[in-house]
Formats: sequence, C-alpha cells, structure tokens
Amino acid sequence: MLWLAVHSVTGPAPVAATWAMLAALDYVFFRLHPVERSSLNTFAMSLSIAAIAVVILLSVFLFRAGQDRLARLLLDPPPSPDARIRELTEARAALADARAAELRRIERDLHDGAQAKLIAIRMHLGLARGSRDAGEMLRMIDEAREVAGEALTDLRDLVRGIHPPVLADRGLAGAIEASALLCPVPVTLDLDLPGRLQPPVESAVYFAAAEALTNVTKHSGAARAWVRLRHAAGMLTLTVGDDGRGGARRDAGTGLRGIENRLSAFDGSLTVSSPPGGPTELIMELPCALSSPKISPC
Repeated sequence: MLWLAVHSVTGPAPVAATWAMLAALDYVFFRLHPVERSSLNTFAMSLSIAAIAVVILLSVFLFRAGQDRLARLLLDPPPSPDARIRELTEARAALADARAAELRRIERDLHDGAQAKLIAIRMHLGLARGSRDAGEMLRMIDEAREVAGEALTDLRDLVRGIHPPVLADRGLAGAIEASALLCPVPVTLDLDLPGRLQPPVESAVYFAAAEALTNVTKHSGAARAWVRLRHAAGMLTLTVGDDGRGGARRDAGTGLRGIENRLSAFDGSLTVSSPPGGPTELIMELPCALSSPKISPC
C-alpha cells in the first residue's frame, strides 16, 4: 500500500516535469520576440533553448532512476531472521564436519607417526636389553634415542596444529607474529589488539590468518605481504594482503571456503578483493568482545 501511494505521486512526476520544460521551450522558441535583433541575443536564446533541452532529458532520467531506487527500497524485503538462522546453521554444520575431519586426521597422525615411533623405541630397547654385546647394546640405545626425538617432534607438530602453545602464551597478536616469521614471503605486521579474546574466537581467527598466509606462499607469487589487526566498537578486523598475481576466488580450492566457514561459525564474514594482477586482500570481520586487558611482560 505504501508503494502504491508513493508510486501514484512519483509516477506522473516525470510527465509533469517534461510538460513544464516543453512549455518553457515553446515560450522561448515561439513566443519570445526580442526588441533588438543581434547576434548576441540570438546566441543567448540558442543557449537557453539548449539548456532547457538538456534539463528535460536529465530530469526524465533522474526521475526514473529515483523512482526505481525508491521502488527497490519499498519492495525488496530485508533479510529475514530465518534466512540468517539457516546461514549460521549451515556454517556451524560445516565447521562440525571440519572438526570431525580434523579429529580423524589427528587419529591418523598419531597412529602413523608418534605411535609407530613409540613401538620402534620399545623394540630397540628390548633388543638392547637382550644383547650381550656392549657395542650392539649402545647402538640400539642410540637408535631408540634418535627415534624418541623424532616422536617428540611429531607430537609437538601435532599439538601445534590443534592449539599452538604460542596462542595460549602470547595471545592472537603474538601467534600471528610467530606465524608470519615462518612465512617464506616477507610479511609487514600492523597488529593492535589491546586485550585477549575468548579462546574459541582466538583459535578460529589464528587458523584463518595462518591459512591466509599459506595461500600467499602457495598461490600468490607475491614479493611481500601484510597483516593488519584491529579491534574497535566490538568488531575484530583482520586484513591479510599481498602484491601477487591476484585472481583469488572462493571456488578455486585455495582455502578461502575453509576460512569463511571458520568465521561464519562466530557470525563473522570474509570479503575478498583480488583483481587480476593483484593486489589481493582478505578482510575478515568478527563481532567479539575483549575478555581481558593485554598484560605486558615484565
């Protein structure tokens, strides 16, 4: 009903405006007779006629554009709460699937990595215990010690993939800084986070940043990258950019969909700007609060 009321007023408006302009044009062109005929008067009248014609054309276009915009504002329904609930449900389901896959990966890594090495250590120590040759015994113990070091490395890598110790010790900014140091591409950091986030949020944003830096290394061909981190008005904003070849897309298998799923589970969003030829910027926004102030080390 509101649209019909507005349309009944705005619909005839272009016609009325055009009629008024044509009436002005008719008056200037046919009814206005200057007392003195000169080239200056002729030029002035020609200029006024041209100006009226331009105003007629522009008024019709502007009226139609304004009417279309007003119709869209009145007729296009705002996003419904049910649609947003469905989006969040799908995002959380995708995150649950990703976590289940991560648990299977951890189980597989433990079985094929640390567990196999621990069995090898036990076998080496058993052989060393049963050996009567001192040299052979020492060799078996040395091999067991070497395998134990490899198992320890595997376990550390596994723990780092689940929840990096640096994230718990130094917070999100410190963890991103440590991840940037491991990136083969030089990374410029601009991190300003005056407090700590809730652990699940910290973990999600950290792994999103780490995945973005991995994309820079694997796919961008960049000479440099940058990371900016800010928190203002209850919104965390993380930007990861590079000067590479560009062309990053969510459907290209570059991990952007995984980043988006991590953020969507916390009502976050991912904006991708990556024109061909670069630069590429991933802007991640996440509504969250700081749970505690940042404590400077003594």
